[in-house]
Amino acid sequence: MDFDLQWLLLGLPVMFALGWAASRFDLRQWKREQQESPKAYFKGLNLLLNEQHDKAIDAFIEAVQNDPDTSELHFALGNLFRRRGEFERAVRVHQHLLNRGDLSQADRERAQYALAQDFMKAGLFDRAEEAYRALEGTPFDTEARLALLSLHERSRDWRAAADVAAKLEKGGTGSFASRIAHYWCELAIEADERSQPEEAEACLQRAMTASPTAARPYVLAGQRLARLGRHAEAVQVWNDLRARHPATFSLIARDWARSALASGQADTARTVLLGLYERHPGIELLQALALLDPPGHEADAVQRMAQHLGQHPSIAAATALATHLPRLMQAAGASVGTALMVGALIGPAQVAARLLEFGFLRRAHPLWVARLATALHPLGAALLLLAGPAWAPVFGLMHGAGNGLLTITKGTLPLALFGSAGYGARQGWLMAPARVSQALAPVAFGLVLDRLQGHALWVTAGLGFSAVAALMLLPTQAQPAAAGAQPTLRR
Repeated sequence: MDFDLQWLLLGLPVMFALGWAASRFDLRQWKREQQESPKAYFKGLNLLLNEQHDKAIDAFIEAVQNDPDTSELHFALGNLFRRRGEFERAVRVHQHLLNRGDLSQADRERAQYALAQDFMKAGLFDRAEEAYRALEGTPFDTEARLALLSLHERSRDWRAAADVAAKLEKGGTGSFASRIAHYWCELAIEADERSQPEEAEACLQRAMTASPTAARPYVLAGQRLARLGRHAEAVQVWNDLRARHPATFSLIARDWARSALASGQADTARTVLLGLYERHPGIELLQALALLDPPGHEADAVQRMAQHLGQHPSIAAATALATHLPRLMQAAGASVGTALMVGALIGPAQVAARLLEFGFLRRAHPLWVARLATALHPLGAALLLLAGPAWAPVFGLMHGAGNGLLTITKGTLPLALFGSAGYGARQGWLMAPARVSQALAPVAFGLVLDRLQGHALWVTAGLGFSAVAALMLLPTQAQPAAAGAQPTLRR
């Protein structure tokens, strides 16, 4: 059969035309898909920036459906799920990425890191630890180890935390010496709880080796020796702490003083504390000195404390009476022991008064509670001055109870009288002069005490009775203030 070239000449153009048409059709479809995919992606991004997370998720899902092979869209969707707290959906997205065979190694490691974050946020710490460990030796190695360190700290797995921190430090991430020392200190405490003193001592030695500048290993080592009755060795360890961290030494100054007293080094310790106090004045050092004072010299401790509070007022001594209380009680005729007892009663009296207000006085009007609180101090002062120093403890209880109630009524009374409108601004104006008075009170009352001695209590009692009289003039009912209007009182 002869082949006719005419058919070949006619068929070639037809085949060419069909191929060209098919290619044009596929190209247009590909372009349309490429245009639709970025459009959905940018739509989701815009919604995300506008804090419309639910619509953004829908847009990203649409983009993923149009182009299921694009890994970036999966990462964006998974991270968005995690931010929204939908951890199960985030895990599914990132696990889907890990199951893809065409995923590059870099994207696979990125998906593994994202999956570990999903588990961490979901509280699945065992699975998060496993996922983070799979990232060792990858570009996410440092981030994974830092996350593992946080996990070990949270689960109190101190030995594993010490190992991870050592690897991070060896890898050049930074210095973890202080944290490693704390981990070994925690292991020492756990060993002591298990009655394993040898292991506890070894852990403390490792803590000192890991961070020679850390203070906590020396503190714990001295406390262990003191509990075992080895007071001389405890003093030596704490002496090393004092040489390395003079400021930190004040935290265990009383323990050091007790061990020095038990090991027959009281005189030397007293000299050391006096020198240290001159360089670093602190209440803790004075309390340690009081333990070393010879019997019958309790007045020296009270005098040192009063002098310190006068020269270095603190928040605890923000009010004048708290600053000068020991000296005031002695001026009123009380003994040193009674003065110390009065100071110890004030704190419990404050707490007891607050509990009383919470229970029995809950239904009372805040104005009546304020009148009671303001009257307690002047009544106690008058009782002390008229009946004698034997009533000093009663004065301490009444003064403490009044202070305890005042801390509550200064917040509730303005609300009851003026209403809630403008409460914050009004409190600011009311508290401003009170803060100024508290700042000036220690110096002013100290001058009054120098001049009048024990009779200075009449001054505070007079001020207290004046406050009670002012409160008695206020009505117990107030008409609620409208928003933006001045409150109107009603008798």
